[in-house]
Amino acid sequence: MSERDAKTENKYSHVQSVFESIAPKYDVMNDIISFRRHKAWRKFTMKKMAMKPGDTAVDLCCGTCDWTLSMAEASGTGQMVGLDFSPNMLKVGMDKIKARHLEDQITLVQGDAMNLPFEDNRFDYATIGFGLRNVPDLVQVLKEMQRVVKPGGMVVCLEVSKPTWQPFKGIYYSYFKYILPGLGKVLAKRYEQYKWLPESLALFPGREELASIFRSIGLQNVEAYPLTGGVAALHIGIKENRHV
Repeated sequence: MSERDAKTENKYSHVQSVFESIAPKYDVMNDIISFRRHKAWRKFTMKKMAMKPGDTAVDLCCGTCDWTLSMAEASGTGQMVGLDFSPNMLKVGMDKIKARHLEDQITLVQGDAMNLPFEDNRFDYATIGFGLRNVPDLVQVLKEMQRVVKPGGMVVCLEVSKPTWQPFKGIYYSYFKYILPGLGKVLAKRYEQYKWLPESLALFPGREELASIFRSIGLQNVEAYPLTGGVAALHIGIKENRHV
């Protein structure tokens, strides 16, 4: 195994253990971390996606399946696949799916976002919410998302981002670095796991840089929207339709 492969495997294992351990408190902590803004961000994203009845989607790093469920309800009849590497997250997600009686519409798969077990050109949408910063190779994940959507299909990423406006920028980073891990310790009994979040953000590209990555792999009509002062961002790209 090369040094790069070893680093990739180490990050994969570490992130998986983090999310396995925080799964039971994941939804509560998301509300606290984002001051419940993540629900508004997802609502804005769904509006931009403009799903039609029967549309299909794969939701990578689906976690406890909130976005997967939103897409299933928007599509009405379209088949959804939620993929995550954490069995504990998928278990929580399946409980939600059963509560809404959507087992026939949503399939959950334990798998690797960097190596999707789906054929080319299968889905109308490929989405990833608050997961891209945690993968070992984000470009590989975006290429896989592009591969599995149909020509003309949409690749969608909703993720925390890096605000550029001071003094808000300083306050934001202080919150992530000093306050958030303490909240994780008190509310979820997990300090090291929530310390991981600011570390992952520090290495993640900013909004314009990520938009450039979308374009570099061949996605078209790339749009990047800052959300809540830039603390999160929505990125959308369209897979080229060579027959148009």
